[in-house]
Amino acid sequence: MYELEKSNLQRCSKYVIHILRPSYVKGFMTTYLQPEVAERILSEESKSVTAAAQVFLDQVCLLDELGWYQALLDALEAEDYKGLCEALKGWDFQTLESTKEHRVLLDRIEPRFTKLIKPRDLLLHLGDCLRKRECEEILAIENLKGQIAAAERLTDCLKRSDKQNWFKLLKSALFSCELTEALQLLEPDTESSMSKMEVGDEEEGETVMTVSFQYTEQSDDDDGMLMSSNPLTPSETPPTSATGEKSRGGEKKMREYQRELAEPVFQGKNTVICAPTGCGKTVVALAICEQHLKVKGKGAKVVFMATKVDVFNQQYKLFQEHFQEKDPDIRIDGLCGNQGDQLSMKVVMENNDIIVLTPQILVNAMARGEVPSLSCFSLLILDECHNTTGKHPYNIIMTSYLDAKLSTEQNGQHLPQIVGLTASVGIGSFKNQSEAENNICQLCASLDSRIISTIHTNTDELQSYVHTPDKEFFLVQKRHIDPFIRIIHDIMAKIEGLAKTVYNIESLSSIENRDYGSQKYEQWIVDVQKKCRVLQLKDQEEESRVCRALYNYTEHLRKYNDALIINEDARTKDALEYLSSFIQQVKNAGHDKTERQLTAYFDGCTAGFVQRGQKENPKLDMLQYILEEQYRQNDETKSVLFVRTRALADALKSWMEESDSLKFLKPGVLIGRGRKSSQLTGSGMTLNSKKGVLDSFKSFDNQSKILIATSVADEGIDIPQCNLVLMYEYVGNVVKMVQVRGRGRAQGSKCILVSDKKDRIDKEKHNMEKEKIVERAIRNLQDTPTEMLRKMEVFQRGDKVCRDMVKMVPERPRTEGSYQLLCSKCKKHSCYTDDIRVLQDSHHIVLDPTLFSRARTEPHPKPKGFMGLVKTRKLFCHCGLDWGIVASYLTIQNLPVLKIESFVVKNCVTEQQRYYRKWRDVTFSMKTFELTDIGLVHPFQPMPMHVGVATE
Repeated sequence: MYELEKSNLQRCSKYVIHILRPSYVKGFMTTYLQPEVAERILSEESKSVTAAAQVFLDQVCLLDELGWYQALLDALEAEDYKGLCEALKGWDFQTLESTKEHRVLLDRIEPRFTKLIKPRDLLLHLGDCLRKRECEEILAIENLKGQIAAAERLTDCLKRSDKQNWFKLLKSALFSCELTEALQLLEPDTESSMSKMEVGDEEEGETVMTVSFQYTEQSDDDDGMLMSSNPLTPSETPPTSATGEKSRGGEKKMREYQRELAEPVFQGKNTVICAPTGCGKTVVALAICEQHLKVKGKGAKVVFMATKVDVFNQQYKLFQEHFQEKDPDIRIDGLCGNQGDQLSMKVVMENNDIIVLTPQILVNAMARGEVPSLSCFSLLILDECHNTTGKHPYNIIMTSYLDAKLSTEQNGQHLPQIVGLTASVGIGSFKNQSEAENNICQLCASLDSRIISTIHTNTDELQSYVHTPDKEFFLVQKRHIDPFIRIIHDIMAKIEGLAKTVYNIESLSSIENRDYGSQKYEQWIVDVQKKCRVLQLKDQEEESRVCRALYNYTEHLRKYNDALIINEDARTKDALEYLSSFIQQVKNAGHDKTERQLTAYFDGCTAGFVQRGQKENPKLDMLQYILEEQYRQNDETKSVLFVRTRALADALKSWMEESDSLKFLKPGVLIGRGRKSSQLTGSGMTLNSKKGVLDSFKSFDNQSKILIATSVADEGIDIPQCNLVLMYEYVGNVVKMVQVRGRGRAQGSKCILVSDKKDRIDKEKHNMEKEKIVERAIRNLQDTPTEMLRKMEVFQRGDKVCRDMVKMVPERPRTEGSYQLLCSKCKKHSCYTDDIRVLQDSHHIVLDPTLFSRARTEPHPKPKGFMGLVKTRKLFCHCGLDWGIVASYLTIQNLPVLKIESFVVKNCVTEQQRYYRKWRDVTFSMKTFELTDIGLVHPFQPMPMHVGVATE
């Protein structure tokens, strides 16, 4: 009996013995094995888990008792050996086999790896691939035997994991815990990188570790997300890459049109390279770096900047792959996020030839004095350089450049060469070619670039590789009758009436003609809440009651306004679910009398609302028709659907998944990381979750056929297979139009705008005309370089005069005196500014230990360290408003760190109240945090948050 099962178990024993820990199925052993056998297995496990598992398997294969095999499967499933259990059920071990290379790698690097990791920190992120029992055992080992012993046990548990995604989760955890050196050990893609790793080990302490984030945006195709692959080349054969010919490994060869774009840069000129999305501007940048390093030799120092972390990861990986093949001796480093706060930019500069950055890293390094001047570099490359306007980090960097250039001392002799990359220079507003030329000249002046490099000679080659999607427009009728709108309008009118019984809210804002369900109504709410924060009444208790009530009324009005916007673009069901979710959160948060009144009113008004007989949203009908037709004609279609808000992205995903004719699309959602705000937002996405969505969409096994995205995907992230771009009420300026359209890579692609607003379709058509104006403006500027230079110089000197005038205005000194911080929602006292200390010029800590009696805390959902400060808990007022965090610094625990936007500042003498959004804007002085303050801080004991208090 069970001869087949026994035979298969013996045949597949290598999987069982390298995964199973026999003591975890002790219940099975005590039931089916003799006591002395079970005891021998447990004794053997203390010496070798694998040997013990082998003894266990041998004994199991001797069993003849009825039902033992099913009991074994049940025991495995009960102990969360789901991967092993599924493999044994179907005798299919392919999934477990796919993780073998990762086990081998971890086994090889284990001696070094276990000395670099922090098990306690990692366990917070590894719950999905480790059992609860394993986590508890690891923590116990760390308490008894120390960190390295715990690290060894953690590593062993990972090697024995039967979860398919354990390796990805491990890398994600290392990234979250900023264990960069350990993370690098998991990336030995080639022999050369392995040898390089070994050299780094020998010279530890003398080398600077590369801050590598490439794992967060790895793709399944060899080229990565930036290496687009169009279906066919002119010769009808599959290309290696649509952005550059791939010779070997990661090295990219240039096409002729790419050489044409790079030619002015090769001549040493500051240049803006303007070329279509998908033509391979990054390949051009690689060639520029290569040539620059060759010409400048030891004096070369290159910085490549990407505006978004997602794009940074793509570009950084691409640079590493290219130069690993081209010249492994070229040193490359990458910095993004808060890595710039943890690593010295000066050290990174001294030890690398090419540095890939997000621009804010460089801005911060310049502010700290780690980069005394841009003359430290010989070449700056700005990806998506059309962002060089206003207060964007690019513009801050280039302002420093231009100040140095125009100063009499430096005269621009040692400044770096500037190269900008963009798909469009159609920035700003313009009505005609002359105004467009002025805008372009302003951009070029900001970038100090006299050359706009476009493709003239090799246009035929460009068109054979880069395909511009056909543009189509669908104007849809609005809903004629919608009872949901009437019900929500009635509720909002009722709430406004209730608010007016508390205070004359009309006197708080001058915004008129505010229609429900509009952006203007949202602006009115923001304005009213802003005035409420500094509203002063003679009776302080009355002031607190009024302000809290008005805050609650306006917050509910905001959500109803949001629901109307969702209802306009999605289903009534989605809008109701959005509201119901908000109402439930309010109920769970220990709501006060006003909130109980509002939630009861919602329940009463919507309880009888039935959607039976209600017409579906005509826009969704049209969207469904477009998708069904497209996939009927080509079932291999890959689509990107652009929407305006995160809430709408979630709603459309649900709609597709619940639609019988569309659920096969398996939609993925791609949104930004974001943070909590008052706008329509869902929860943000981490880099790893974005990567998972993109990998699923880019795969060739049809995991996901459509990607629903907000603006995060319209710039920088390349999606090669896409041949249908849908813009769902999604219209912007000329640059956005070019970027969105460029997501469609494949030959025969379409770009379709769906809207029920004629003016929105007219705006997009107008953008298409303005794009032609920009093209003519570029050609004219290229034909009249002297006039272009004259305009640039006028702009540069004019801007310099304005900056100098601003610098001449003396900075207003911060006043001395005592101020009180009041909660901006309930106006209750929080602390005095005398008790606030400033740590590292950015963190504002309260030393008053009684603050915790006025606040509540809960564990921070994303505990993380930055600049020596470790977030441990969230800090809330009793009214539920988020006040900030509780953190530890060095050995000091329980430091309340406040965010000023949650408070109103009251002058203790004049009693005047003011509201600030940023700490840098406050007008009062604060003392710097000193370690001598530690005596005041140490006794702090934060009060835990009770169930029912609002959370972030």
